[in-house]
Amino acid sequence: MKGLGELERSIMDILWAQSAPVTAREVGRLIAGRDLAPTTVMTVLDRLTRKGFLVRTRDGRAWRYQSTESRDTYVAELMLKALGMTGDRDAALTRFAQAVSGSEAEILRKALTELEEE
Repeated sequence: MKGLGELERSIMDILWAQSAPVTAREVGRLIAGRDLAPTTVMTVLDRLTRKGFLVRTRDGRAWRYQSTESRDTYVAELMLKALGMTGDRDAALTRFAQAVSGSEAEILRKALTELEEE
């Protein structure tokens, strides 16, 4: 899983929040607190498309962009990548389990139970 830079993350946050594909112009309007040139937004969208984070479809003269995966999927893949970097997965998983809140632990228990029942 390829990582995201700060601007890429900001743009992905916008795309993850959308229910329909958006144009570069719409992304530029939605990005808060940044005065970005339209070409910068288009360059980042193109880069995210090449990395596999986005798909684009033609809409007249413009492209519409949409994420290929959900934010949850991306975060889960980052967590798995981090887990793969440890020499002791059992110890890392144990430490992670000790660090989550009670409600988060319950969510994990439920997910594991459902997996066992499949």
